[in-house]
Amino acid sequence: MNQLFSIPTALCLPASDIEALIQGRTIAALPKMFIRPGQRFALYPGDPGESSVSIKAWAKCELCQILDETKPLDILSKLTIWTPQGLKEILRQQQHLFFTYLRVYQLPQLQEIPINPDIQEKLGKFVSLPNPLKVSEDKPVLTDRTFTQRKHQLENLQPPLHPELEELQSAIAQLSITNSAAQQLDNDIKIFLGWNSRKLQTLQDSDLVWISKIAEMGNSSDGHTFEKLVRRGLLKLGFRGSGLNPDATGGAGGMDFYAEHPYPIVGECKATKTEKVTDGTPAQLLKIGMNHLGKFQYENSIKLIVAAGELNFYALRTATENQMNVIRPETLQKLVELQAHYKNSINLLELKECLQQSPFGLAEDKVNSYIDKVEQSIKLRSQIIIAVKELSEQDNENSKATHQNFTVTEIRVHYNATHNPKLTDEVVHDLLIELSSPLTGYLGRIKGSDWKSDRFYYLRNLPINTNSVFS
Repeated sequence: MNQLFSIPTALCLPASDIEALIQGRTIAALPKMFIRPGQRFALYPGDPGESSVSIKAWAKCELCQILDETKPLDILSKLTIWTPQGLKEILRQQQHLFFTYLRVYQLPQLQEIPINPDIQEKLGKFVSLPNPLKVSEDKPVLTDRTFTQRKHQLENLQPPLHPELEELQSAIAQLSITNSAAQQLDNDIKIFLGWNSRKLQTLQDSDLVWISKIAEMGNSSDGHTFEKLVRRGLLKLGFRGSGLNPDATGGAGGMDFYAEHPYPIVGECKATKTEKVTDGTPAQLLKIGMNHLGKFQYENSIKLIVAAGELNFYALRTATENQMNVIRPETLQKLVELQAHYKNSINLLELKECLQQSPFGLAEDKVNSYIDKVEQSIKLRSQIIIAVKELSEQDNENSKATHQNFTVTEIRVHYNATHNPKLTDEVVHDLLIELSSPLTGYLGRIKGSDWKSDRFYYLRNLPINTNSVFS
């Protein structure tokens, strides 16, 4: 554990400025007086609630510069949270900017203290705390390296490298409050820009709780629960239809499940603890499907049986001769888990192609081959992202620059050096375009005059979940 410090005072700043410091969006503050480098203090929001104030962080002054109107305020504005007009107004009032570089550390928990009665007059100045705070350097907002880079950029007034990304972050910041996908992308952009060095824990799909029960219920005597989980699983994969109500106690027209979109699929579920599956299961699918859907609609539907037990001779023959696909609950669970971990990774039209092809009857091998194909596709994309990240890290170690960007050929050469089969520039470019789409956000793209001059840079990882679907 880091050494403990006792802090008796706090610097009073606008709450929005403190929040930007805690988020890592800035490392600068504008107090109303010079602050001695090395001085430590809490950060006290100057526009608190009615009776108390929440202190979330403390800071150490690393440098304090006195700037005047001769400094390029437009560049200073781009590197901080203040507009050029705002900086001009402060200069008009104070004649100088006390431009202070702060190394910020979060407190392990919020500290609620009574409001200072003179708080409005204390904005930009120090206030005494009712009781000194005991703090440590355990939770820095930025790593040493990131802070040093940001400080160097500010001291030398180097323009931001990725203003477009900063605009994107501002655009999605509000959305990220209620949208977990936007929150993850917002955090990844902040990390890339150097605004935040600590990864948020990946949010897991809450549906994984019931998905993990599919195989268990399929290998039990609880047929009703198994049917409901199969319907929920098909909905998770993207199927839609009146016969997929997960809360129903029986399927439409006696069918265990039926979906109309994106193509018709009809099927039976058979939960079995120990016994074999008899001819009654495929025969029931044939009879009920024909009666409820009619011959034409039934024959144009994908037929699927999800059963845990081994099919006897007659059941297997009926399923094979009537182009029914029989898979185990474990296989359906793997499909749904893959979709939960990697949204939209299961292409239902490709799955249809798989299920329409022979062999029929026992379809485990062909469905598992499709799952393997999807997993390899995800791994390939993850490896391409890692290649861009590795190039960026190599460049950062060899120069003062941060966040490098690379051509298609540079990325392809780096990838091919350690992977097989070898890829062409055209294949790598297609993958890079997909991964740099705003809807995926794993890479960034600087558009060139043609595809060969496009350049790409790293934003965030595509983690491979080795504990589940890739095991």
